[in-house]
Amino acid sequence: MKEVLIIHYSQTGQLTTILENMANTLTGDHITISHYQIVPKSKYGFPWKPTRFYDVFPETFLQIPSDFHPPTPEILEKKYDLVILGYQVWYLTPSIPINSFLQSGFAKKLLKDTPVVSVVACRNMWIQAQEKIKCLLASIDANLVGHIALVDRHINHISVITIEHWMMSGRKDRYLGIFPKPGISDSDIENASKFGHPIKNALLAEDFTELQENLLQLDAVRIDPLLVRTDERGNVLFSKWANLIIKKGAPGDPKRLKWLRLFNFYLKFAIWFIAPIVFVVFLLTYFPMTQKRNRERKYYASVALKHT
Repeated sequence: MKEVLIIHYSQTGQLTTILENMANTLTGDHITISHYQIVPKSKYGFPWKPTRFYDVFPETFLQIPSDFHPPTPEILEKKYDLVILGYQVWYLTPSIPINSFLQSGFAKKLLKDTPVVSVVACRNMWIQAQEKIKCLLASIDANLVGHIALVDRHINHISVITIEHWMMSGRKDRYLGIFPKPGISDSDIENASKFGHPIKNALLAEDFTELQENLLQLDAVRIDPLLVRTDERGNVLFSKWANLIIKKGAPGDPKRLKWLRLFNFYLKFAIWFIAPIVFVVFLLTYFPMTQKRNRERKYYASVALKHT
Protein backbone atom coordinates (compact mmCIF):
# COMPACT_ATOMS: atom_id res chain seq x y z
CA MET A 1 0.00 0.00 0.00
CA LYS A 2 1.37 3.41 -1.03
CA GLU A 3 0.62 6.38 1.20
CA VAL A 4 0.16 9.80 -0.42
CA LEU A 5 -0.38 13.07 1.44
CA ILE A 6 -1.84 16.15 -0.27
CA ILE A 7 -0.99 19.39 1.56
CA HIS A 8 -2.37 22.73 0.47
CA TYR A 9 -3.85 26.10 1.33
CA SER A 10 -6.47 27.73 -0.89
CA GLN A 11 -8.52 30.87 -0.34
CA THR A 12 -10.79 30.65 -3.36
CA GLY A 13 -11.13 26.86 -3.65
CA GLN A 14 -9.58 26.87 -7.14
CA LEU A 15 -6.45 25.03 -6.01
CA THR A 16 -8.53 22.59 -3.97
CA THR A 17 -10.49 21.60 -7.08
CA ILE A 18 -7.29 21.16 -9.10
CA LEU A 19 -5.81 18.84 -6.48
CA GLU A 20 -9.05 16.88 -6.18
CA ASN A 21 -9.05 16.33 -9.96
CA MET A 22 -5.47 15.07 -9.81
CA ALA A 23 -6.30 12.80 -6.88
CA ASN A 24 -9.19 11.22 -8.81
CA THR A 25 -6.76 9.64 -11.28
CA LEU A 26 -4.10 8.94 -8.67
CA THR A 27 -6.22 6.99 -6.20
CA GLY A 28 -6.77 3.22 -6.32
CA ASP A 29 -4.33 0.41 -7.15
CA HIS A 30 -3.25 0.10 -3.51
CA ILE A 31 -2.80 3.87 -3.10
CA THR A 32 -4.24 5.65 -0.07
CA ILE A 33 -4.56 9.44 -0.14
CA SER A 34 -4.67 11.63 2.96
CA HIS A 35 -5.34 15.37 2.98
CA TYR A 36 -4.04 18.19 5.13
CA GLN A 37 -5.45 21.63 4.39
CA ILE A 38 -3.49 24.29 6.24
CA VAL A 39 -5.71 26.51 8.37
CA PRO A 40 -4.02 29.71 9.59
CA LYS A 41 -4.97 30.91 13.06
CA SER A 42 -5.25 34.43 11.69
CA LYS A 43 -7.85 34.10 8.93
CA TYR A 44 -7.21 35.97 5.69
CA GLY A 45 -10.72 35.73 4.37
CA PHE A 46 -12.12 35.84 0.89
CA PRO A 47 -12.84 38.10 -0.81
CA TRP A 48 -9.97 40.26 0.35
CA LYS A 49 -10.54 43.59 2.01
CA PRO A 50 -8.16 46.05 0.29
CA THR A 51 -6.43 47.11 3.51
CA ARG A 52 -5.89 43.50 4.58
CA PHE A 53 -4.62 42.56 1.10
CA TYR A 54 -1.83 45.13 1.18
CA ASP A 55 -1.11 44.70 4.90
CA VAL A 56 0.12 41.11 4.37
CA PHE A 57 2.72 42.23 1.82
CA PRO A 58 5.82 42.71 4.03
CA GLU A 59 5.40 39.46 6.00
CA THR A 60 4.59 37.56 2.80
CA PHE A 61 7.57 38.72 0.79
CA LEU A 62 10.02 38.48 3.71
CA GLN A 63 8.70 34.95 4.38
CA ILE A 64 7.91 35.60 8.03
CA PRO A 65 5.90 32.63 9.36
CA SER A 66 2.67 32.89 11.32
CA ASP A 67 0.69 30.44 13.45
CA PHE A 68 -1.48 27.74 11.92
CA HIS A 69 -3.43 24.74 13.15
CA PRO A 70 -1.17 21.66 13.16
CA PRO A 71 -1.83 18.43 11.29
CA THR A 72 -3.87 15.84 13.19
CA PRO A 73 -2.10 12.99 14.98
CA GLU A 74 -3.48 10.64 12.30
CA ILE A 75 -1.63 12.62 9.62
CA LEU A 76 1.57 12.89 11.62
CA GLU A 77 1.83 9.21 12.54
CA LYS A 78 2.18 7.97 8.94
CA LYS A 79 5.24 7.74 6.73
CA TYR A 80 4.37 8.88 3.21
CA ASP A 81 5.66 7.56 -0.09
CA LEU A 82 4.78 10.84 -1.82
CA VAL A 83 3.63 14.32 -0.81
CA ILE A 84 1.80 16.64 -3.22
CA LEU A 85 2.22 20.25 -2.14
CA GLY A 86 -0.27 22.75 -3.56
CA TYR A 87 0.35 26.46 -3.09
CA GLN A 88 -0.70 29.95 -4.16
CA VAL A 89 1.56 32.88 -4.97
CA TRP A 90 1.21 36.10 -2.99
CA TYR A 91 3.48 38.98 -3.98
CA LEU A 92 5.81 36.78 -6.06
CA THR A 93 6.25 34.53 -3.00
CA PRO A 94 4.58 31.39 -1.60
CA SER A 95 1.55 32.41 0.49
CA ILE A 96 2.02 32.94 4.23
CA PRO A 97 0.23 29.69 5.24
CA ILE A 98 2.40 27.54 2.95
CA ASN A 99 5.58 29.38 3.90
CA SER A 100 4.71 29.03 7.59
CA PHE A 101 4.11 25.30 7.28
CA LEU A 102 7.35 24.67 5.38
CA GLN A 103 9.34 26.43 8.10
CA SER A 104 7.75 24.33 10.85
CA GLY A 105 8.79 21.14 12.57
CA PHE A 106 5.67 19.48 11.15
CA ALA A 107 7.01 19.94 7.63
CA LYS A 108 10.35 18.47 8.64
CA LYS A 109 8.63 15.41 10.08
CA LEU A 110 6.31 14.85 7.13
CA LEU A 111 8.55 15.74 4.19
CA LYS A 112 12.09 14.77 5.22
CA ASP A 113 13.54 12.25 2.74
CA THR A 114 10.17 12.13 0.96
CA PRO A 115 9.43 12.67 -2.75
CA VAL A 116 7.43 15.88 -3.27
CA VAL A 117 5.45 17.12 -6.28
CA SER A 118 4.70 20.85 -6.11
CA VAL A 119 1.57 22.28 -7.73
CA VAL A 120 1.16 26.03 -8.09
CA ALA A 121 -2.05 27.76 -9.16
CA CYS A 122 -1.66 31.50 -9.75
CA ARG A 123 -2.14 34.44 -12.09
CA ASN A 124 1.07 34.05 -14.08
CA MET A 125 4.35 34.86 -12.31
CA TRP A 126 5.47 31.83 -10.29
CA ILE A 127 9.15 31.35 -11.23
CA GLN A 128 10.77 33.05 -8.24
CA ALA A 129 8.10 31.73 -5.88
CA GLN A 130 9.03 28.21 -7.00
CA GLU A 131 12.70 28.96 -6.40
CA LYS A 132 11.73 29.88 -2.83
CA ILE A 133 9.76 26.63 -2.53
CA LYS A 134 12.81 24.70 -3.74
CA CYS A 135 14.95 26.34 -1.05
CA LEU A 136 12.40 25.65 1.69
CA LEU A 137 12.12 22.00 0.65
CA ALA A 138 15.90 21.63 0.50
CA SER A 139 16.19 23.08 4.02
CA ILE A 140 14.06 20.21 5.41
CA ASP A 141 15.73 17.53 3.24
CA ALA A 142 12.64 16.94 1.10
CA ASN A 143 13.13 15.56 -2.41
CA LEU A 144 11.40 17.61 -5.10
CA VAL A 145 10.62 15.21 -7.96
CA GLY A 146 7.95 17.04 -9.94
CA HIS A 147 6.39 20.43 -10.55
CA ILE A 148 3.14 21.55 -12.17
CA ALA A 149 2.25 25.21 -12.82
CA LEU A 150 -1.31 26.12 -13.76
CA VAL A 151 -1.82 29.79 -14.60
CA ASP A 152 -4.20 32.33 -16.08
CA ARG A 153 -3.29 32.22 -19.78
CA HIS A 154 -4.57 35.70 -20.67
CA ILE A 155 -2.10 38.52 -21.34
CA ASN A 156 -0.57 40.15 -18.29
CA HIS A 157 -2.51 43.40 -18.13
CA ILE A 158 -5.85 41.73 -18.83
CA SER A 159 -5.25 39.25 -16.01
CA VAL A 160 -4.31 42.10 -13.64
CA ILE A 161 -7.75 43.63 -14.12
CA THR A 162 -9.70 40.39 -13.88
CA ILE A 163 -7.82 39.00 -10.86
CA GLU A 164 -8.37 42.23 -8.90
CA HIS A 165 -12.08 41.99 -9.66
CA TRP A 166 -12.16 38.39 -8.40
CA MET A 167 -10.02 38.92 -5.30
CA MET A 168 -11.88 42.02 -4.13
CA SER A 169 -15.45 41.01 -5.06
CA GLY A 170 -15.30 37.24 -4.64
CA ARG A 171 -17.02 36.80 -8.03
CA LYS A 172 -15.31 34.69 -10.70
CA ASP A 173 -17.32 36.17 -13.55
CA ARG A 174 -16.71 38.37 -16.58
CA TYR A 175 -15.87 41.83 -15.24
CA LEU A 176 -18.17 44.44 -16.84
CA GLY A 177 -19.41 41.65 -19.09
CA ILE A 178 -16.50 42.19 -21.51
CA PHE A 179 -13.37 40.84 -19.80
CA PRO A 180 -12.61 37.09 -19.70
CA LYS A 181 -13.28 35.11 -16.54
CA PRO A 182 -10.39 35.46 -14.05
CA GLY A 183 -8.05 32.74 -12.90
CA ILE A 184 -7.21 29.40 -14.42
CA SER A 185 -9.58 28.30 -17.17
CA ASP A 186 -12.28 25.74 -16.40
CA SER A 187 -10.77 23.38 -18.99
CA ASP A 188 -7.29 23.56 -17.43
CA ILE A 189 -8.77 22.90 -13.98
CA GLU A 190 -10.72 19.90 -15.26
CA ASN A 191 -7.79 18.56 -17.28
CA ALA A 192 -5.50 18.67 -14.25
CA SER A 193 -6.62 15.06 -13.77
CA LYS A 194 -4.19 14.06 -16.54
CA PHE A 195 -1.22 14.73 -14.28
CA GLY A 196 -2.33 11.98 -11.91
CA HIS A 197 -1.39 9.25 -14.40
CA PRO A 198 2.41 9.81 -14.63
CA ILE A 199 2.53 10.51 -10.89
CA LYS A 200 0.79 7.20 -10.18
CA ASN A 201 3.11 5.32 -12.53
CA ALA A 202 6.21 6.77 -10.87
CA LEU A 203 4.83 6.07 -7.41
CA LEU A 204 4.00 2.43 -8.12
CA ALA A 205 7.36 1.90 -9.85
CA GLU A 206 9.14 3.64 -6.95
CA ASP A 207 11.10 5.59 -9.55
CA PHE A 208 10.62 9.35 -9.90
CA THR A 209 13.68 10.05 -12.07
CA GLU A 210 11.67 10.60 -15.26
CA LEU A 211 8.58 12.08 -13.66
CA GLN A 212 9.23 15.74 -14.44
CA GLU A 213 10.01 14.95 -18.07
CA ASN A 214 6.77 13.00 -18.32
CA LEU A 215 4.84 15.86 -16.74
CA LEU A 216 6.38 18.33 -19.21
CA GLN A 217 5.12 16.20 -22.08
CA LEU A 218 1.63 16.88 -20.69
CA ASP A 219 2.24 20.66 -20.71
CA ALA A 220 2.74 20.83 -16.94
CA VAL A 221 4.98 23.91 -17.18
CA ARG A 222 5.21 26.77 -19.65
CA ILE A 223 8.08 29.24 -19.35
CA ASP A 224 7.49 32.79 -20.63
CA PRO A 225 10.91 34.53 -20.87
CA LEU A 226 9.34 37.98 -20.54
CA LEU A 227 7.61 37.02 -17.29
CA VAL A 228 10.92 35.59 -16.03
CA ARG A 229 12.48 39.05 -16.44
CA THR A 230 9.46 40.80 -14.92
CA ASP A 231 9.46 38.39 -11.97
CA GLU A 232 13.16 38.95 -11.32
CA ARG A 233 12.80 42.75 -11.47
CA GLY A 234 9.70 42.63 -9.29
CA ASN A 235 11.54 40.69 -6.60
CA VAL A 236 14.31 43.30 -6.47
CA LEU A 237 11.81 46.14 -6.05
CA PHE A 238 9.57 44.25 -3.62
CA SER A 239 12.59 43.55 -1.43
CA LYS A 240 13.24 47.27 -1.00
CA TRP A 241 9.59 48.05 -0.21
CA ALA A 242 9.10 45.10 2.17
CA ASN A 243 12.22 45.89 4.18
CA LEU A 244 11.13 49.53 4.42
CA ILE A 245 7.51 48.89 5.42
CA ILE A 246 8.26 46.16 7.98
CA LYS A 247 10.07 48.81 10.04
CA LYS A 248 7.00 51.07 10.15
CA GLY A 249 5.09 49.03 12.71
CA ALA A 250 2.97 45.93 13.18
CA PRO A 251 0.06 45.01 10.87
CA GLY A 252 -2.72 47.55 11.24
CA ASP A 253 -0.43 50.31 12.54
CA PRO A 254 -1.54 53.68 11.04
CA LYS A 255 2.03 54.64 10.12
CA ARG A 256 2.50 51.32 8.36
CA LEU A 257 -0.82 51.67 6.53
CA LYS A 258 0.29 55.07 5.25
CA TRP A 259 3.36 53.47 3.66
CA LEU A 260 1.25 50.61 2.31
CA ARG A 261 -0.95 53.14 0.51
CA LEU A 262 2.18 54.51 -1.13
CA PHE A 263 3.18 50.96 -2.06
CA ASN A 264 -0.27 50.47 -3.58
CA PHE A 265 0.23 53.50 -5.83
CA TYR A 266 3.72 52.33 -6.72
CA LEU A 267 2.48 48.82 -7.55
CA LYS A 268 -0.07 50.16 -10.00
CA PHE A 269 2.59 52.44 -11.52
CA ALA A 270 4.97 49.48 -11.88
CA ILE A 271 2.35 47.31 -13.56
CA TRP A 272 1.16 49.92 -16.04
CA PHE A 273 4.38 51.87 -16.72
CA ILE A 274 7.51 49.97 -15.59
CA ALA A 275 6.42 46.58 -16.94
CA PRO A 276 6.08 47.95 -20.50
CA ILE A 277 9.63 49.32 -20.23
CA VAL A 278 10.83 45.86 -19.19
CA PHE A 279 9.07 44.55 -22.31
CA VAL A 280 10.88 47.04 -24.55
CA VAL A 281 14.26 46.13 -23.02
CA PHE A 282 13.37 42.45 -23.45
CA LEU A 283 12.73 42.99 -27.17
CA LEU A 284 15.94 45.00 -27.65
CA THR A 285 18.03 42.20 -26.09
CA TYR A 286 16.01 39.31 -27.54
CA PHE A 287 18.61 37.93 -29.94
CA PRO A 288 21.77 38.52 -27.83
CA MET A 289 20.07 36.76 -24.90
CA THR A 290 18.91 33.69 -26.83
CA GLN A 291 21.33 31.25 -25.22
CA LYS A 292 20.56 32.56 -21.73
CA ARG A 293 16.82 32.26 -22.36
CA ASN A 294 17.23 28.67 -23.51
CA ARG A 295 19.23 27.80 -20.40
CA GLU A 296 16.65 29.47 -18.17
CA ARG A 297 13.75 27.77 -19.93
CA LYS A 298 15.35 24.37 -19.33
CA TYR A 299 16.24 25.13 -15.71
CA TYR A 300 12.93 26.67 -14.62
CA ALA A 301 11.00 23.79 -16.19
CA SER A 302 13.05 21.35 -14.09
CA VAL A 303 13.07 20.44 -10.40
CA ALA A 304 16.77 21.29 -10.01
CA LEU A 305 17.97 23.90 -7.52
CA LYS A 306 20.76 26.29 -8.38
CA HIS A 307 23.80 26.08 -6.15
CA THR A 308 24.44 29.44 -4.54
